[in-house]
Amino acid sequence: MQDQKRIYLDYAATTPMLDAAKQACREGFEHWANPSSPHADGRAAQSMLENARSRFKAALGWDGDVIFTSGASEAIAIALQHSRPPVQLISTVEHDVVLRFGKSAKPLPVDLNGMVVPMNLNHVLKGVEGPALVAIQSVNNETGVMQDLASLAKVTKDRSAYLLADCSQSAGKMPLPDVDMIVVAAHKFGGPPGVGALLIKDLKLLDARGGQEQGYRSGTQNLPYIMGMVAALEAPSNWAGRATELRQHLDDAIKKEGGTVIADNAPRIATIASYHMPGVAANTQLIKFDMAGFSVSAGSACSSGTLKPSHVLEAMGIDGAIAKEVIRVSIGRDTTRTHVYAFIDQWKSIFAEARRA
Repeated sequence: MQDQKRIYLDYAATTPMLDAAKQACREGFEHWANPSSPHADGRAAQSMLENARSRFKAALGWDGDVIFTSGASEAIAIALQHSRPPVQLISTVEHDVVLRFGKSAKPLPVDLNGMVVPMNLNHVLKGVEGPALVAIQSVNNETGVMQDLASLAKVTKDRSAYLLADCSQSAGKMPLPDVDMIVVAAHKFGGPPGVGALLIKDLKLLDARGGQEQGYRSGTQNLPYIMGMVAALEAPSNWAGRATELRQHLDDAIKKEGGTVIADNAPRIATIASYHMPGVAANTQLIKFDMAGFSVSAGSACSSGTLKPSHVLEAMGIDGAIAKEVIRVSIGRDTTRTHVYAFIDQWKSIFAEARRA
């Protein structure tokens, strides 16, 4: 349980598990058996697994196949390392793990708003021989920028290419895009950590290299956590309007006090925002916010501890000195106006102290 005295504003890194997800996990543990076992207990677990799969697809409105994984990282690894299309293109603002598993891919640049321009994608695909797999995230994990996946999917389809969308930050919050492969992470929408899925329209896009999940993934399925993930997706979600209001209030207040909203001119999800505090290093901000009881971050949670510059901000053409002064704030279903007002007061206090110094 989170310390009630602290204010948690790092939901893009992970979200606290919902009670419904915890209860579903407990039920799964009570009936746990290996779904691959041929005996009655195994068959019962397999039945529960397939029931969870059907509910998972229904909750997301997905009519293709689902490969359950240990999280987004494994789903991305399967999609990129087992894909049959010989050519891969990856946008320069993808999550670190996508760049890591796609080291040999052709980089796909973004504009100053962090957006992949459909015309540019079309131009790049013109010069590609053979089928290509294009990886473009739905929502950026640092800036909250939402890509125009509908237009980008049309380009890939017209060019006989395939589109992989990392929807870790958007699944459960926005409708899924109509693309060929989708990555989902349970802990981003109130499910347990260590479980996720790769959604795929046509399994022929992948080489089968596993023993489970129709031969496309190795390892015993984590039935209790899969059940928790499904329960989190099925839980009521009626806080989108409140999130939009809170993020807008944050944006307005930061700009009023002399700060900058990163990608302010781009379409952004209501739950994620990055802010520049002029003249104050991000690490200094993080320390001061943490000491004051606020949980925020700088860049991706998977790489923020490395103190390296954000490749996302660099790809957007943001000056390196400015990039080192940017922090990320992300809100969730438990965020209140009181939390946001308190954060703004602390932001103003840190900035004022730095200017006096």
